[in-house]
Amino acid sequence: MPELLDYRDRFPILSETTYLINHSLGAMPAEAERRLGEYAEAWKTRGARAWGEGWWEMPMTVGDQIGRIIGAAPRSTVMHQNVTVAEAIVLSCFDFAGARRRVVYEEGNFPSVRYLHQAQRRYGAEVVVVRDDEAIIEALDERTLLVPTSHVLFKTGEIQNVQAIVERAHEVGAFVLLDAYQSVGTVPLDVTALGVDFAVGGSVKWLCGGPGAGWLYVRPGLADRLEPSLVGWQAHARPFAFDPELEYAQGAARFLTGTPNVPALYAATAGYDVIEEIGVDRIRENSIRQTELLIRLLGDAGLELTGPRDPARRGGTVTVRTPDVETVHRELEHRSILCDFRPDVGLRLGPHFFTTDEELTFVAEEITRIVESGAHRRHPGAAYR
Repeated sequence: MPELLDYRDRFPILSETTYLINHSLGAMPAEAERRLGEYAEAWKTRGARAWGEGWWEMPMTVGDQIGRIIGAAPRSTVMHQNVTVAEAIVLSCFDFAGARRRVVYEEGNFPSVRYLHQAQRRYGAEVVVVRDDEAIIEALDERTLLVPTSHVLFKTGEIQNVQAIVERAHEVGAFVLLDAYQSVGTVPLDVTALGVDFAVGGSVKWLCGGPGAGWLYVRPGLADRLEPSLVGWQAHARPFAFDPELEYAQGAARFLTGTPNVPALYAATAGYDVIEEIGVDRIRENSIRQTELLIRLLGDAGLELTGPRDPARRGGTVTVRTPDVETVHRELEHRSILCDFRPDVGLRLGPHFFTTDEELTFVAEEITRIVESGAHRRHPGAAYR
C-alpha cells in the first residue's frame, strides 16, 4: 500500500504552493486534465454516439462511485450541478400547505442552503433557525417537515451530532436532508447506517473533483414515494420514448433533471478514484493527527484557535484568529501559501492526505512572522472566497 505522501506527485499545484485550502477547492489531480481531454476526444470523434457509449448514464454511474464513498446502496445517488440544485429538487417533493410546514436548521448552515430554504416562505414554509445541533433536537416536533442540516459546519469545521438529529427527526415524522459537502473525502460518512433521508454534497472540496459535480442521495424505499416537481427528461421512466406525459423513473433516477454536465463528471472521477484508493478512514486518521499538530503549533505561537479542540468533533479544517485577517491572508497568498478566511473565525487551514508535517510547521511559522513583523500591512485588503 502506498504511503500517503506517495500521492503528492499526482497533484501538480503542490510543487508550486503550500496548499491548505482543500476545504474550499481541493487540489486538482493531473489525471483530471487527461480525462477532460478524453471527453473532448469522445466529442470530437464519436459525436452523438457518445451519448449511448456512457455519457447518458454518467449521472447514475458516477453517482454510484459517490455512493461507495458515502455508504449508499447502488442506484441511490445521482449527480447534479451543485448542492443548491440538488436541495431544490428535494424541496419540490413537498408543499407547505398543512400543519407540518416547519424547516429547522442551525445558524452555522451554509448561506446558499439557507437562502434556498428561506425562499420557501412564499409557499408557506415556516423557517426556524436555532443555535446548534443540540438546539435542533430540542426544536423538532410534529410541525417539522424538513431538517436541512450540515454534517460539518463550513466556518469552524465542527462535526455535528447527525445521529441524534436523525433519531429525533424520525420520532416526530420529519425528514433529514444532510449537507455533507464539508465532510465527504476527509470525514467518514455512512448514510445507510445513519438513516438519513437525503444527503447532498459536491466535488469541489475534499473529493478533489472540481466544480460542476454535485450529488444527491435519496434513501432507498423513500424515493418511490416522492414525486419531485423540479424534474426533467432524464427522470422519465422511458426518456427516449418522448412521451408527452410524465411517468417517473424508479428510485433515485426520478430525482434527475435534464441533460447532464458531462465534462464536469469526467473531471470529477479523477479525484474520486484517489479517495477510493486510499480510503476515507485512512485519510481521517491522518487528518486528526495533522490538525492536532497544527493546533499545537498555532497555540504554541500564542494565536487564538476558534474551532473545535475535540478531535471527535473536528472535521478537516483548523481555524485561527489573527489581527487584520484579510491582509494576513493576502500576505500568505503572496508567499504562495493558499488558505482562506471567514468572518468571525479567522483563517481556515485545510491540510489533506498529501500535506507534509513540514508544511504545517512552515505555515505556523510564517503566520507568526507575518503578524509579528507587520508584513501584512502592505496589502489594502482581500475578498472572501
